[in-house]
Amino acid sequence: MNIDEKYIYRCIELASKAKGDTYPNPMVGAVIVHCGKIIGEGYHKKAGQPHAEINAIASVQDKSLLSESTIYVSLEPCSHFGKTPPCALELRVLNFKKVVIGTMDTNEKVSGRGKRILEEAGIEVVSDILGKECRELNKRFFTFHEKKRPYIILKWTESADGFLDKDFQPTQISNALASQWVHKMRSEEHAILVGTKTALNDNPSLTTRHYKGRNPIRILVDYDLKVPVDFNIYDDASDTIIINSHKDDIQNLGRVKNVFVRAYRDSGVLGMMEVLYKQQIQSLIVEGGRFTLQEFLAAGLWDEMVVIRNKNLMLGSGTPVPRIEAVPQEIKTIGDNEIAFYYQ
Repeated sequence: MNIDEKYIYRCIELASKAKGDTYPNPMVGAVIVHCGKIIGEGYHKKAGQPHAEINAIASVQDKSLLSESTIYVSLEPCSHFGKTPPCALELRVLNFKKVVIGTMDTNEKVSGRGKRILEEAGIEVVSDILGKECRELNKRFFTFHEKKRPYIILKWTESADGFLDKDFQPTQISNALASQWVHKMRSEEHAILVGTKTALNDNPSLTTRHYKGRNPIRILVDYDLKVPVDFNIYDDASDTIIINSHKDDIQNLGRVKNVFVRAYRDSGVLGMMEVLYKQQIQSLIVEGGRFTLQEFLAAGLWDEMVVIRNKNLMLGSGTPVPRIEAVPQEIKTIGDNEIAFYYQ
């Protein structure tokens, strides 16, 4: 690992501290180095708050050193006015000696403009340092802007003999620690989706009640509005979007928003993802039942799969697990549960 990679790796470490908290912005870390010594660090903590570069600059005690320093940043500095001013302009004003960028920002609002602002000011710019790792850090952000859909994670829990439940009734399969891990995962993703049958059978809350973290936006695919409004998914624990074919909104139901989709049955999950893209949903956990999960699998519409298996639990009968042909790239163990990770 060379010196530039060393500092960009530190940027990635810093940025990762804000996982799940920066939507709709990406996670970004920044490090300022003067004569081989780190004099400032920062990361973007939350949308609307200062970006990584600004936080790193603020942490430097002697600002006179900035014009003789190199700033490392995991993502191309922004070049547009949003809730905060463009970072590229601030770096230009401070006249940094050099800017090292982990990966370029493919968001059309930036897409090379930040780098160009710096180069036109005579600042040396180096890019694509640990580019693969920096893209991995913000794979949700890049998927959303490049593929025009959310980053999709399929998740389910299964018994050792391959069932999702016992005799088609709600069944606790994962252990307490694995359940807590799932709630942590929920806190790090933007939204979570279930279908009508799962909502009716399980009456899920889809919150992070077993982990201290942000509740994801809840997505209910309920084409004919069969789920009663007194079910948990309609409470005020989180914002909720109901994809249906009857209404565009609901009055006097707190944080619930109906999205009317006339052609859902024809367009299937692809059409559903177009809807969620328009709703600015960047990442999505699909926790639906077998039918919903199989729809995504059949369309090849997923980026990750997370399968929790209780290797000591035999159910004998019930809803069979979805059919998959992929091989897990990673397996973690939590007590008697195994968590298998699959990546496209």
